[in-house]
Amino acid sequence: MNEKLPRIMIVDDHAIFRKGLIMSLQSYNFCKIVGEAENGRAFIDKLPVLKPDLVILDIKMPEMDGFEATQKALNLMPSLKIIVLTMFEEIAYFQRMVDLGVVGFLLKSSDPRELNKAIQRVWSGDSYFSPELLKKNMYDASLPFHGDKLTSREFEVLSEICKGLSTQEIAEKLSISPRTVDGHRASLLEKTGSKNTAALIIFAIKNGLIPI
Repeated sequence: MNEKLPRIMIVDDHAIFRKGLIMSLQSYNFCKIVGEAENGRAFIDKLPVLKPDLVILDIKMPEMDGFEATQKALNLMPSLKIIVLTMFEEIAYFQRMVDLGVVGFLLKSSDPRELNKAIQRVWSGDSYFSPELLKKNMYDASLPFHGDKLTSREFEVLSEICKGLSTQEIAEKLSISPRTVDGHRASLLEKTGSKNTAALIIFAIKNGLIPI
């Protein structure tokens, strides 16, 4: 867990939403707002100066959208953590952003407490994807995959991963060690051919592997 407060930047083309989000986050003591931008181009211009640790980013913006901005930002700062906050629910948007490297994805309809949870989870080194989003896309475009490739314990771990639980939370819930959770996660990645946890969640959604 990082001890310093994450330096956060907000990128959204709606000024009222952007200002409201900043005020909401400033009411908590777990982060520091270092700047804002009204579109992707302004974000990229400010990035080298503001040097945020974490960015909360919309997808649909004028001049430069969230897809292009994410790609450019991670080329400039590979360690940057990006959480997408958007109205788009379609799995295609989710998958494209995950492929680009985002580590969090929430809908704008989410409760503010969920955003706070996502920020803290991402800052601690995990990823976070809205359970609401996962439910909406649970049975989208099923792919051929035989569930019997996974053990019952792997299914349990996969289910908790897709609910957004951290390694420690999964370990406590299933009464196993964090190291064992990491072992099951590694096995899941290998068996499903997923390159990371985000890709694993998408795989589970597309194949309808777990009830959320």
